[in-house]
Amino acid sequence: MAKLIYSCPVSLDGCVADENGDFDWAVPSEEVHAFINDLQRPVGTYLYGRRMYETMLGWETGPAPAARSAVTRDFADQWQAAEKIVYSTTLHRVCTGRTRLERTFDPDALRQRKAASDRDLTVGGPGLAAHAVRAGLVDEYQLFVVPTVVGGGKRFFPAGVRVGLDLLEERRFADGTVHLRYRAVH
Repeated sequence: MAKLIYSCPVSLDGCVADENGDFDWAVPSEEVHAFINDLQRPVGTYLYGRRMYETMLGWETGPAPAARSAVTRDFADQWQAAEKIVYSTTLHRVCTGRTRLERTFDPDALRQRKAASDRDLTVGGPGLAAHAVRAGLVDEYQLFVVPTVVGGGKRFFPAGVRVGLDLLEERRFADGTVHLRYRAVH
């Protein structure tokens, strides 16, 4: 059975984006990005809401992100090879390969997908992740704590939810970013 992983850069005060929706403070260094690439290799499916999908589609539709370095090219190749499911009621169509549009998030369908998959899945973006967290579907949390405080904005964890966690791994990077990997205790 595959794991569902929620992985994201997060400010020291727990936000994935500031009050204006900006997350330019979270762009990873080459060292951190290479580590992320290695973590993502077992992933077979990315789950996104509309906004996160629109943020990520440049990894296939635009040459700039992939052209920056060998590390970003590696990520682009992985992203393009994986399946993507976009949950949106407002998006009319998807424009990337291996991508499917779903109108509603169905926890039971995701449970079945996890059980049938031999490759891990990730959920991207705090809005969609909140549904998966509330449904008890997230098996692993991977936080990349960036050494900055943004003073408010979109939170990594949804309000009103309690999740027990076991620390599996931690790593500190030269730029001050700290990776924390937790298993959810259900």
